[in-house]
Amino acid sequence: MAERWRAMSKTPQPPQPASPERETDLYAPVRALLVAQGFTVRAEVRGCDVAAVKGEHTVVVELKLAFTIGLLLQGVRRQRVADLVYVAVPRPAKAAHEARLRENLPLLRRLELGLLVVDFRSAAPGVEVVLQPVPFQRRSDSKGRKALLRELALRSGDDNTAGCTRRPLVTVYRENALLVAAALARFGPLAPRQLRAMGSGPKTLSILHGNVYGWFERMDRALYRVKPAGATALQTYATVVKRISAQLPEQLPE
Repeated sequence: MAERWRAMSKTPQPPQPASPERETDLYAPVRALLVAQGFTVRAEVRGCDVAAVKGEHTVVVELKLAFTIGLLLQGVRRQRVADLVYVAVPRPAKAAHEARLRENLPLLRRLELGLLVVDFRSAAPGVEVVLQPVPFQRRSDSKGRKALLRELALRSGDDNTAGCTRRPLVTVYRENALLVAAALARFGPLAPRQLRAMGSGPKTLSILHGNVYGWFERMDRALYRVKPAGATALQTYATVVKRISAQLPEQLPE
């Protein structure tokens, strides 16, 4: 079982339905694959759908007609008694359904479960080993971690509601843009250097020049003002603006 199986089992099997009607329809193809690898195979052994042994090496396969959470729970429980555990399901009839099945591969890898797909499209159903149950090694994303920590450190408050998708998120970038808009709304058109002197941050010029939200308008080479869309945003995010604009001076610095 250490090597990756890709070939279909060619061991003669009894006639199978064009599509499985019961979990028991999966047994013969799965059994044939294990037998071909030199395993002694038995069905329904102490709650395991399929149990196989070769020397001291044990394999368990749980059968289901569909990929479900219940199937995963069964597989995880079987890991207590077997060296390797696979879950086996029929190959979906539609390509879109098969694509969704393969979307679960990262989850299976984390659970250290293998995946067998039984194909009933031919007279002699075959089994594809889509995933081997190898030990999971978490990949660290140091760049993503730094970005997460930076965003957490720079946000001035908790202005979002987890799970909400109807309102744009208040990110560090949006906070910064709101601060720039608040300064322009308070003092009128300003140059980036004047805004930075008020504490708008090193990204002030890129925020004004990029104008991601459409809040700003350049009047000449180094002078910007807030547009009506920006004034509306200041009202929409009034709670955030009240907090972050507290750092702005009451009067325009000399």
